[in-house]
Amino acid sequence: MRLYINVDHVATVREARKTDEPDPVRASVLAEMGGADGITVHLREDRRHIQDRDVELLMRTVRTGVNLELAVVSDVLELAVAWKPMQATLVPERREEITTEGGLAVSAAVEKAMARLRDAHIRTSLFIDPEPETVRASAELGADAVELHTGEYANTRGTERAEHLDRLRRASALGASLGLAVHAGHGLTYHNVSPVAVIPEIEELNIGHSVVSHALFVGMERAVREMAEVIRRARSEEACRSD
Repeated sequence: MRLYINVDHVATVREARKTDEPDPVRASVLAEMGGADGITVHLREDRRHIQDRDVELLMRTVRTGVNLELAVVSDVLELAVAWKPMQATLVPERREEITTEGGLAVSAAVEKAMARLRDAHIRTSLFIDPEPETVRASAELGADAVELHTGEYANTRGTERAEHLDRLRRASALGASLGLAVHAGHGLTYHNVSPVAVIPEIEELNIGHSVVSHALFVGMERAVREMAEVIRRARSEEACRSD
């Protein structure tokens, strides 16, 4: 399983003072040293955290791969075409939201944006809710991957969380059966990631806020190593149970 680290919130701290530190590009180098398989950034239309300069530098310095999250109708789409990241993930975006609040509604605008990215030979992913009809629609549009929104799973407890985990399992199995690469992310932490990490069809996790928060106390490199170890241990224990 691949672990991509989202460094948006490193930039959030920087932009609180509109200064030059902490630098998300430097944080990305440390994340890779800690074992990250790639770096994720969301270049929002209002540039509230990640800036164009950050993406330009990441494209030159990241040794693994850059997953660029972007809105469907945005000047960012043309920037993505010019930058050619390893992957572009289309996400919903509202100016008033604190963080992404749900999955993308598959629409004609999404289809048009995907065609533009494909023409530029950029791998495409859609950030969607774990609903069968949305998974099927993503496959029909020719997406390379879907990233399943794990926010509802992360924000609930008990029976309700178990139900959302089951939704993720079913959506993952469906996506894989349709030829989609299945990723997952949003709200995942050191404490809740394990049940998601052992879903066999999920091949990539995108995690940001929890790792950046932990890095304030232990440093980015160690924070990434510890998250990777939680995931590795969960998958190893699941494999032993299966045997």
